[in-house]
Amino acid sequence: MGRIFETRKHTMMARWDRMAKAFTRVGKEIAIAVKSGGPNPDTNPSLRRAIQNARAANMPKDKVESAIKKALGGGSEDYQELMYEGYAPHGIAIIVETATDNPVRTVANVRTHFKRLGGILGTTGSVSFMFQKMGVFRLDPTGVDAESLELDLIDHGLEDMGEGTSDKGQPVLVVRCAFSNFGPMQAAIEARGLTVVSAATEHVPGNLLELSEEQAAEVLELVDKLEQDDDVQSVFHNLG
Repeated sequence: MGRIFETRKHTMMARWDRMAKAFTRVGKEIAIAVKSGGPNPDTNPSLRRAIQNARAANMPKDKVESAIKKALGGGSEDYQELMYEGYAPHGIAIIVETATDNPVRTVANVRTHFKRLGGILGTTGSVSFMFQKMGVFRLDPTGVDAESLELDLIDHGLEDMGEGTSDKGQPVLVVRCAFSNFGPMQAAIEARGLTVVSAATEHVPGNLLELSEEQAAEVLELVDKLEQDDDVQSVFHNLG
């Protein structure tokens, strides 16, 4: 019985850790959006996107409102958005996006994660040429005619659409467009009343590399360690 209790306790703690990390990430996203474009989501697409992502993370409405007020009142930190590039074990390219109030701390932590887990932190441009920065929208497919929607969104910059899963494992339609078309695509999706599960800019790899299960586990250990870092917002890689 004691062992079962400890297992359940560990599972619950891990779940709370993931939730806390998600709330921290979205809170930073909200703060950055408010400071750059104001507190009104109707006129601030970045804030609208951040609020959508807060809903996807099950962030309570009062916490969202509190984050907006804190950023508006100058009570939140001034975050810098910085990107780092490098290689995981076995030549897998990695891009790390961060939002930090202390760049010295952040780069030291990121470098340490790479070094301890067999990777190498590179210089600007060392791996980003392997990726394309894109707008990525994950939509609830319920009641959606995917073929018709795909044809409709081509006029708004659609580059690719397919099936996928959300962070919670639910089925979604994944819509991708060039980064420059993020705004028009977001407006087109909202105009059609589609339910957005998440919306973000992502670095999409041009080619994926396949590794053995054992090698892939080494790469994913580094990815997981980076994602756990409080300053890290997103991690992208070309592991197939």
